[in-house]
Amino acid sequence: MSEVKEISLNEVIGGGYSDFWNFKGRYRVCKGSRASKKSKTAALNFIFRIMKYKNSNLLVVRKVFSTLKDSCFSELKWAALRLGVYDLWEFKLSPLEMTYKPTGQKIFFRGLDDPLKITSITVSHGSLCWLWIEEAYEIARETDFNMLDESIRGMTDRGLFKQITLTLNPWNERHWIKKRFFDAPKSSDILAKTTNYLQNEFLDYSDIKVFEEMRENNPKRYRVAGLGLWGSSDGLIFENWEERVFDVKEISGREGIKSVFGLDFGYTNDPTAFFAGFIDLGKNEIFVFDEIYKKALTNKNIFDEIYKKGFAKEKIIADSAEPKSITELYELGLIRIKRARKGKDSILNGIQFIQGFKIFILPKCTNFIMEIQNYCWKSDRFGQKVNVPSEDFNHLMDAMRYGVEEFLRGDMFSFD
Repeated sequence: MSEVKEISLNEVIGGGYSDFWNFKGRYRVCKGSRASKKSKTAALNFIFRIMKYKNSNLLVVRKVFSTLKDSCFSELKWAALRLGVYDLWEFKLSPLEMTYKPTGQKIFFRGLDDPLKITSITVSHGSLCWLWIEEAYEIARETDFNMLDESIRGMTDRGLFKQITLTLNPWNERHWIKKRFFDAPKSSDILAKTTNYLQNEFLDYSDIKVFEEMRENNPKRYRVAGLGLWGSSDGLIFENWEERVFDVKEISGREGIKSVFGLDFGYTNDPTAFFAGFIDLGKNEIFVFDEIYKKALTNKNIFDEIYKKGFAKEKIIADSAEPKSITELYELGLIRIKRARKGKDSILNGIQFIQGFKIFILPKCTNFIMEIQNYCWKSDRFGQKVNVPSEDFNHLMDAMRYGVEEFLRGDMFSFD
């Protein structure tokens, strides 16, 4: 480099993360609320580190490979731009990777849905010494983490250190990450850190107002999404489920299997949630094989997302609270879309019906898994659970309920 560029890390990154930035132990774990800048700080740190440590390389992992391009890859590109070194990096989409041009150091991207591609990584320059697991909460099995841990092995060049970084939202206190890192005895090998939006000095008034309103209107959600504290899993509504790899074509060909699709509308604060599954009434089984889970989707966007997945011709049951949206989606091309039936006790009847099934979920349906392991009954003012579902983590749960409603036995509810 012919020119030395000086920047102020405090101005670029802000405060609250000095321990995270400088830690060199084996495990660096940061749980935090939304807008706590944990992912952006991690991205900035890795760009800075690779340029500082000339023989280092980084592997970035999420549970599903297809989610990396719009998350970690974009965050790292942003970080290079933020640090003023964008021109020193090469960004490739096929294969998805980044290269520091002066030295040839690499950032690799892999998904747990193809574990062989993780264990077979070799580097041409230096050592693969760092691993970043973003949305680590998605890694439901500790054995999967152990496999990743073992992938960071072998000798490293002098001056380097091996480290695994986990960043996550702490939705459920039952998660193995809590026991392994946050409840573990103090160790020089572990940094277990909690952050929240109050440590992000780059938020404006409107950003902070979202959290202040959450604190007033939904204290339980504020504890997790606002303060970054562990979520409680008491009073789970659905417990008879498991994450499982299955062949969608094989399941669809079984005798008695019916396909089911449900749609729950959202926009600014809540995501639009689309559920795709199969139901087997004879065996009392539900198979979840696809999802859409995004905020700020217009009706045209919703149609486009469903069309891209190949479900535009399927019978889709949508939330009846938005008849105008249903009509517009019909006119756009979802010609089999129907409104869900609603009436007295429709939610409880739907929940009770689904509770009689074993639910199998493809690992790629990460948002469905996140919701089902956090969907709980509400508590009264004495802390006792009541027969009313929480309004948190209910978007795909509602979409599933809409999708299977035509199979409810008996005249349980109607439009009246």
